[in-house]
Formats: sequence, C-alpha cells, structure tokens
Amino acid sequence: MSRHIKNIYREGELDKKSTVAKNATVQTEGKRRVEREVEFYNLDLILSVGYRVNSKQGTQFRQWATQQLKAYLVQGYAINEQRLKQKQQEVQTLKDGIRILSRVIEQKAEDQNSDWLHHFASGLELLDDYDHENLDKKGLTKTRAKFPNLDDYKKVIFAMKSDFESGVFGKEKDGSFESAISQISKGFDNEDFYPSLEEKAATLLYLIVKNHGFVDGNKRIAAACFLLFLQVNGLLYNDEKNSIISNDALASLTLFIASSKPDEMDTVKKLVISVLNRNRKIESKL
Repeated sequence: MSRHIKNIYREGELDKKSTVAKNATVQTEGKRRVEREVEFYNLDLILSVGYRVNSKQGTQFRQWATQQLKAYLVQGYAINEQRLKQKQQEVQTLKDGIRILSRVIEQKAEDQNSDWLHHFASGLELLDDYDHENLDKKGLTKTRAKFPNLDDYKKVIFAMKSDFESGVFGKEKDGSFESAISQISKGFDNEDFYPSLEEKAATLLYLIVKNHGFVDGNKRIAAACFLLFLQVNGLLYNDEKNSIISNDALASLTLFIASSKPDEMDTVKKLVISVLNRNRKIESKL
C-alpha cells in the first residue's frame, strides 16, 4: 500500500499536501499510552490506490467504484435531462403567452369592442416590454429614502412566525440578511448606488431572496421586508388607500426572483422596478 502511495506522489498524479492530513492519536502499548501522528488520506488518494492495487480486493474495489460512478452518471443525466425539459417547457409557455398578449396589444386599437383591454393595459405593456427587452432600468421616485432599521425588520419577521408551523422560520444562518438591508443604503461620493426608491426596493427583495439568510422562510420574509420598505417610504398605497402591488403580483415577482439565475439579476430587478413604475404612473393619472 505504502509503495503505491509513494509512486502516486512521485509521479505527480496527486499532491501530497492536498490529499493527506496528519492528526495526533493516543494508542496503548502494553501499559503505556503513546501519542502518535497518524496520516489520514482523502478520497482522491483512496481511489488512486484502488485502481493500482493488483489483487482480489483491488479488483472488487474497482468493480464497486465503476458501478457507483456509472450509477451517478446515469442518475445525474436523467435528473438534468428532466430539469432541462421542464425549463424548456416553461420558457416556451412564457414565450407563447407573451406572443399572444403582444398580438392583442397590437390589435386592440383596431378592435372597437376592446374597451375591456384598457383595464389590463399596464400588464400587457409590461409583458410586451419584457418580450422586447425594454423593461425600466430606473425608478421614478427620487425622494430621499427612509430606511427601516434592523429591529423594524425583525419585528415584522417575529409577527409572521405564528402564521407558519415551523420551528426554524426566521432563524438566521449567517449575517447575510443584515448585509442585504444595509446594501440598499450604500453609495459612493454622495451618490447612491440605487438612486430611486424603486431601485432600492427591488434590490432589497432580490438580495433577501437570493442570499438565503434564513433556515426557513426566505421568500416570505423577503416579500414582507419589501412591503415594509415601500410602506415606510410612502409607496405602498395610492391616494385611495389601495395597494399598488397585489398579493398575486408580489408572489409572482418573488418566485420569479427565486427561480432566476445569477446572470439574470438585472432582468428580474428591472421587472420589479417596471411593475412599481407603472403602478406609480397609474396613480398619478387618477
């Protein structure tokens, strides 16, 4: 065994520093207890030795390792293929829906009986902008932001606990939640990184969802903190005391963020900003 290990290191197949660790253990020799240094090898070295040993045990090991590798490859391929098909189906469904709704938008001016569409005009235009990659980059409200402090957010989380049967709801894993709520207030040389209230709100929702700072409840907590920020800054309700974002819209945006990939961050944030912008525009027209 030791000969094979020496050959593996000598031939440069593996690096000794990264594959072996030395730990002190206490052994009994007769009546004496002796402390000795024992080497522990990682999986890479074990596999390398297993494929070098020319014995019955070595053959059995290789058969087992090959069987396990084949199983992982087959299972991994099947899982990835299933996920890919599901993703492709979701994308195609979204594209079909956008194409149909976009056609409705183009035709509504010609349809004398399309008055009902005016009620949904904002949502249809948003889908059209999404399809043509023309979502809003910036928010409309440039007033100075009011930032709830950490205790304010934690009070909201505590108030939610009784609504969910989970002993770990709202239990923090690390400091990423505090990092998310502090990030939206940052800037450089008197310039905010996120100039508008809508951009700050969208960033807050995105970061809390994607940072996974809680053992359970990340999406629900993110949505609640998003609403708190809007409320404190006077954006949550219009003049008629109606919320500018519906429960369904909030759930959809939160799930959209949760399902997004890191390189899609700008797109999903633009979608949130666009929703808030359009609802603020509607309010200003009333």
